[in-house]
Amino acid sequence: MLKKAMIGALVLGAAQLAVIAPATATTDPSWYLGPSEVGPGEQIYAETRAGAGGCTPKGPVTSPGLAEPITWTIGGNFGKYGGYGRVVKTPGKYVATLTCSDGRKSTRPFTVTGVPPTTTTKPPTSTKPPKPTKSTTTKPKAPQVAVKPAGAPQTGGGAFGPMAWDW
Repeated sequence: MLKKAMIGALVLGAAQLAVIAPATATTDPSWYLGPSEVGPGEQIYAETRAGAGGCTPKGPVTSPGLAEPITWTIGGNFGKYGGYGRVVKTPGKYVATLTCSDGRKSTRPFTVTGVPPTTTTKPPTSTKPPKPTKSTTTKPKAPQVAVKPAGAPQTGGGAFGPMAWDW
């Protein structure tokens, strides 16, 4: 009876492993991209930790919302990979993609804030020369004369007592 129970437990354990193994291969790796709202041309940070639910990156983080891909320039404990990049200047909602060395791909959304320009401003069409302002018609002031210090520099009165090197 004990032998049958042991064989049953072994078969059950193998069946559980067969079910769990494919599920872990398709899970979304843990990684961070932030802040989630960024001003035009500002900096954004990406990080993953291979030893803590993340993955080993196959390449940089890519997105049409990035001025250039975020390369991994920071390393650390638990297989940490991190890097900074800049976002584009065009406001909108974008998606960044992380590709892992085991083939998994994961995405994170981010927003470049601001209002897109609707029209361009036209330069002035006036042919008259601009009127001189008050600051251009006044005489410049004479430069200030430098005052040379006199005497020995003041180093304090010794209010805190003798120092270790004064003994």
